[in-house]
Amino acid sequence: MFDKLASQPNDPLLALIGLYNADERSDKIDLGVGVYRDDLGHTPVMRSVKAAEKELLEKQESKSYVAPEGDRVFLELLWDLVGSKGHGKFAAGVQTPGGSGALRLASDLIARAGSGRLHLGLPSWPNHAGIFGATGLAVETYPYFDVPTQDVRFASMMKALSSAPRGDAVLIHASCHNPTGAALTAAQWDELAAVIAERRLIPLIDSAYQGFGVGIEEDVAGLRTIIAAAPEALVAVSCSKSFGIYRERTGAIFAVAETQEAADTARSNLVTMARTSYSMPPDHGAAVVRTILSTESLRQDWIEELNSMRDRLNGLRRELAAALGDGWQLAPQIAEQQGMFSLLPLKEADVLSLRKHHGIYMPTSGRINIAGLKSADIPRVANVLKPLLG
Repeated sequence: MFDKLASQPNDPLLALIGLYNADERSDKIDLGVGVYRDDLGHTPVMRSVKAAEKELLEKQESKSYVAPEGDRVFLELLWDLVGSKGHGKFAAGVQTPGGSGALRLASDLIARAGSGRLHLGLPSWPNHAGIFGATGLAVETYPYFDVPTQDVRFASMMKALSSAPRGDAVLIHASCHNPTGAALTAAQWDELAAVIAERRLIPLIDSAYQGFGVGIEEDVAGLRTIIAAAPEALVAVSCSKSFGIYRERTGAIFAVAETQEAADTARSNLVTMARTSYSMPPDHGAAVVRTILSTESLRQDWIEELNSMRDRLNGLRRELAAALGDGWQLAPQIAEQQGMFSLLPLKEADVLSLRKHHGIYMPTSGRINIAGLKSADIPRVANVLKPLLG
């Protein structure tokens, strides 16, 4: 059987990690991998996570299976954090192995009960298209962001979605767009919600960076606008970044509907699909998040540390924009973008040259992880980027 298989290429981002690790230069800089890093280059375990783990170690009495839908208290607390209440809709959730697991279940559900077609703005997280294609969805693309001008192509986006067939799904980034960092205004969220409602589209909202943009509440304001307007929605949530628990694979998929019965029916289908895939979700990360969100002191400490991480990112953005300012007229937009990523107008040859001659690593798309910068490195990075961007 195995002799009939063709070898598959490595994921480009994962391959980039290997190239960076093999580079022996002491001044190399990793702007590729999509995790938060502090000014020492570390991806720290958050204080609240350590405290929650200590509590679990002392009090947890069993490692038995959780329910197929996962930890229901975790799901309730997470939905209060992300979706909140007061929008007149009902939600039912299933715990998943990370945000990718949530997107896969959502894609399976759309393939089973939807039109079988999903609209994806480009550029987007590279794995989006792979996940949706693996479940047999037909992926239609539309322009979201123009790299040379660093502008959201909102008019093109609205034109594409205004003509999308009724019942189609559309992938929406909740905040901190990956890979561009480009955000919609409140007025644009309202307009987007109106088109989704009018066309009876099914929004699949990917929320992976809550708290890294403007604030915990502000980063889900657009999401809440969409679910208030749309008759039905799917919300995929990742806890990897906001809680710094990347390797714990903690996430959830929520079905949002106008009645609790409809939401519960969607959940029952999601659970059935999960049962024939990974069967039961991992517990540890969800137990950590549940403990943090249900313990006021830990919740406040988590918020404070997350705020400090966001402040560091925004500070790095301002520093980089200022350092690039005399060589690239669009540099101020880097400061205005949100989250960990920006997408620079670099050619593949430029990226490879940066890697070879300067030890600066990023994907060939030109996407950079702002968190991979250190303040001390910004002048050097800016000096080698300016001739390429200007």
